Amino acid sequence: MTSHPLTFCMVTTFYPPYHFGGDAVFVYRLANELARRGHSVDVVHCIDAFEISKPRGVAAVGKFPNHPNITVHSLRSRAGRFSPLITHQTGRAGVKAGAVRAVLSAREFDVVHFHNMSLMGLDLLRHGRGVRLYTMHEHWLVCPLHVLWKFGREPCSHKTCLACQLHAKRPPQLWRLGGYQNAMLGHLDALIAVSRFSRDKHRAMGLDVEIPIEHIPYFVPLPNAVDPDPAAPWHRPYVLSVGRLEKMKGVHVLLDVFRRYSACDLLIVGEGKYDAHLRRLASRLPHVHFLGRLGYEKLQALFRHAVALVVPSIGFETFGIVMLEAFAQRTPVIGHNLGPLPEIIEESNGGLLYHDQAGLVEAMDRLRTNPGLRRTLGEQGYQAVLRRWAPEPHLRQYFALIERLSAGKANPR
Repeated sequence: MTSHPLTFCMVTTFYPPYHFGGDAVFVYRLANELARRGHSVDVVHCIDAFEISKPRGVAAVGKFPNHPNITVHSLRSRAGRFSPLITHQTGRAGVKAGAVRAVLSAREFDVVHFHNMSLMGLDLLRHGRGVRLYTMHEHWLVCPLHVLWKFGREPCSHKTCLACQLHAKRPPQLWRLGGYQNAMLGHLDALIAVSRFSRDKHRAMGLDVEIPIEHIPYFVPLPNAVDPDPAAPWHRPYVLSVGRLEKMKGVHVLLDVFRRYSACDLLIVGEGKYDAHLRRLASRLPHVHFLGRLGYEKLQALFRHAVALVVPSIGFETFGIVMLEAFAQRTPVIGHNLGPLPEIIEESNGGLLYHDQAGLVEAMDRLRTNPGLRRTLGEQGYQAVLRRWAPEPHLRQYFALIERLSAGKANPR
């Protein structure tokens, strides 16, 4: 890694506490890891975008202290919610363009790293003089709805974007029909895919760019040493489900299984638009429990004592960062054999895959009745985090890419 401090600017739609998880939490972790190593980081994000995107009653919550080397620029405009709406419909920064350009031109950043740009504007990719990177946290570059979840019911394998947007009651993004997106992406030095699956899926769904697409997976912070806590936080053996409560996350599949499976409890952590519907489905299942959103420490304790984390996604994720969080606590993962989940299980040897509901029941029974297998898979997952998905291995890849691209800028062909 570089031996001298660099200056970074992170440009993203969401940043904690104005966020919904996933990409924003990763930007927060990356910014703070860089800051702790002596680098200077500016973060630009849009509060107006959070306000227009959040479900009714949801507020910005949680404690997210930033390192002193981080300067956060939280954008609000007089246009309020019209600002992200303008960006959604034009693909351009619109009324917030001046504020973002002012940050990018205020100093000579060594690296300008773009993240979720869906409500920030692709025209911002032209700005900044350092190495310019873009991490593809979602499938937004090939899907107006971000997630390749077609008509709200199935993974998308071929594009019918206009009909899908209308079905989702979203105004069509006509700017996607021309060459504007590729022209803006051409100002970047590299795209970053967080899984090989996501890299290949972007290409298969029509992303055709001349710049390189680099694979650098997510990382999770290593847990602090904890006092031995032999007392489990739950009175029965349990499996854990953690994430946004949306249909494509597949929690309803778990509920269907648990109508017939009562050998352990199911604890569901998270919030989302599908919450009320899932609670109705589980109303007569006394061994299924909804815990809502939990703080970091409580969640880590639940990970440590779970039989397994179950990831039942029925849509195409870009990664499965919650799997790494389970591995970091030496807890194995049971994952649906879809998208990037097999990639993570195979690279870690830290869990089991299933194809159907019978396979899910078999996997839960294997880990519930065989503590030795659970310990072995959990330890293998933990060692994989140390080897591949901790801050140090991530930053080695990250800085190697920056140094390679910097050398290319210094010595153009």
